[in-house]
Amino acid sequence: MVDVQPLDASELDAADRVMRLAFGSFLGLPDPSKALGDTDYVRTRWRADPSAAFGAHIDGRLVGSNFAANWGSVGFVGPLTTHPEVWDRHVGSRLMEPVMSCFDRWGTHLAGLFTFAHSPKHIGLYQKFGFWPRFLTAIMTKTIGAPAVAGVPVATTLFSEVPVLERDSTLDELRRLTDGIFAGLDLSSEVRAVAEQRLGDTVIARDDAGALAGFAICHCGAGTEAGSGVCYVKFAAARSAADFSTTLDAAEAFAAGRQAARILAGMNAGRPEAYRLLADRGFQVVRQGVAMQRPNEPGYNRAGVFVIDDWR
Repeated sequence: MVDVQPLDASELDAADRVMRLAFGSFLGLPDPSKALGDTDYVRTRWRADPSAAFGAHIDGRLVGSNFAANWGSVGFVGPLTTHPEVWDRHVGSRLMEPVMSCFDRWGTHLAGLFTFAHSPKHIGLYQKFGFWPRFLTAIMTKTIGAPAVAGVPVATTLFSEVPVLERDSTLDELRRLTDGIFAGLDLSSEVRAVAEQRLGDTVIARDDAGALAGFAICHCGAGTEAGSGVCYVKFAAARSAADFSTTLDAAEAFAAGRQAARILAGMNAGRPEAYRLLADRGFQVVRQGVAMQRPNEPGYNRAGVFVIDDWR
């Protein structure tokens, strides 16, 4: 019998081991336990919101976990992983149930996830819960070098540098930008999680008049969702193509300042201008998956939207 309960802090190491073994086994790695290197998804997402982290147990043993993220009117699932020994025993379905309850409680308007595009089993699982495959999401990377980011012509602020008494007003400013892209989209929880856990920083780009042009939430280094030598743009948004370019300039400069060798970003192909802009800047696709959404609607995946996110 599968018992699903909130994931306890004492179970984080076990959940991390199961996650690596699951991904490594599915991908056919010689040593599945080494999957994902020194990245960390389990602990960072648990710390961000323990009430949205769940573990599955059989005979008292942890055999899987799942997480939900709350971005205001938007929420996403994962990573959902189960031990290979219990594959095909409906553990994944059981782990989806409390996540869907989170979305109901939060009043989520658009729920999404990232999964393997070539796996009917994964897609079939999520379709049972009303998620439908939409566009491919390309995981894109670029080598960082100081010459590419020298003399960036944009005023940049890091959220970590914002005085404590001004942080709420700064989050309000970021929220107004994302609300204009999709009503209720709010990345405050991600900005706070990165700041509180010291996972990286949020890069805030402004135009010559001091108005917000865009921002990028970045993880950097081991023990984050980036891994050693990598700056991972978990989310970025900008007002226009020009502002998106300057926001990426600022993110690349931040990555160079953190001695990252590469910058990594996930781009939904349903935002064609943003996708092309990354490609034109030298980002190359290293792998891809599919974004699934509930309900089966475009959301903010449409022309003229300059957003980076990959819902992994």
